[in-house]
Amino acid sequence: MTLPADTAAPLSESAGNPVDRERLRIRVNRALAEFLDRQEVLLAEISPQLLDASGALRDFLLDGGKRLRPAFCYWGWRGAGGSAESAGIVTAAAALELLQASALIHDDLMDRSDTRRGLPSIHRRFEALHRDGGWRGDRAQYGTAAAVLLGDMLLCWCDELFLRCGLDAGAVLGAKPVFDVMRTEVMAGQYLDVLEPVAGDSMGDGAARRALAVVRYKSAKYTVERPLQVGALLAGGGPALLEAYSAFGLPLGEAFQLRDDQLGVFGDPAVTGKPAGDDLREGKRTLLVALAMESCPAADARLLDERLGAPDLAPAEVDRLREVIARSGAAERIERRIDALLAEAVAALDAAPLRDERARHALRELASAATARRY
Repeated sequence: MTLPADTAAPLSESAGNPVDRERLRIRVNRALAEFLDRQEVLLAEISPQLLDASGALRDFLLDGGKRLRPAFCYWGWRGAGGSAESAGIVTAAAALELLQASALIHDDLMDRSDTRRGLPSIHRRFEALHRDGGWRGDRAQYGTAAAVLLGDMLLCWCDELFLRCGLDAGAVLGAKPVFDVMRTEVMAGQYLDVLEPVAGDSMGDGAARRALAVVRYKSAKYTVERPLQVGALLAGGGPALLEAYSAFGLPLGEAFQLRDDQLGVFGDPAVTGKPAGDDLREGKRTLLVALAMESCPAADARLLDERLGAPDLAPAEVDRLREVIARSGAAERIERRIDALLAEAVAALDAAPLRDERARHALRELASAATARRY
């Protein structure tokens, strides 16, 4: 893929506007492309048969994505007084995108998703490769194995890119514990997400509480709070700033995931890159679903509980489940919660002891973009 030239110029004074977010996204993409160039040489030396794997990872990493996590890391750095001209912070922030890609590949596999960003998911891509090659054995098993291994490879690579980002070694080692706990948290959240449909009492009092735990650990902390803190630590930020970033990042991260949950049920496929109501096919027990079950009539709750994620769920049933959720009023409750969480986050940001006011402006704009309605 040919990327626009990176002038390496610092972002402008109006750093929160869409043009400047795009400039940062381009810089992150360039850092990823350069890293992939090096890794592809290594893989090719191991075996030419790995070209399919390296090509799939390049397509997956560079053909989409909002780069929210790198953006929060970068502006966490700037808020702590880090230089706008640093190439090292862009590389360190790009490492977060490797973690994100690892999580998405594994998540699509666990959810049996066919698409990601409008393209085949990694396990489906390798199933098709097996089929088109006329290879022996079970193509679904081959696709599963490839997705597991490529997701694991990205998890290894995110550590490698972060440690070799080019910033001061002491600062990198100082930020590493937060980087590490972030990875543990997202894997723990993924496990809780897998556990809920099979072991949770979906119609019990604890369903909403458990759904919120998944929101916090699977997405909220590693989307906003931890990237901000990693960026701050890389720039030498102290405890007061880390605490302020938590006060801003946690409610914003939760609002971001709740918006994603709304889109997973009611979103436009042209925007989400996935079929309408895909979360219903995948059986996601989100807070939206938990609140719907609390509020709707018993017959509707049973229908939602029994058919959510059913392997034979037909398109007409997806529409019916969406209607059940809409009638329950749960979507409106989620919208009110998103508004309240966003207000809480913005208030915390206004009070945060940032060293660069451009970072405050940029983070406010990122908060708006992360929670915007896109139906």
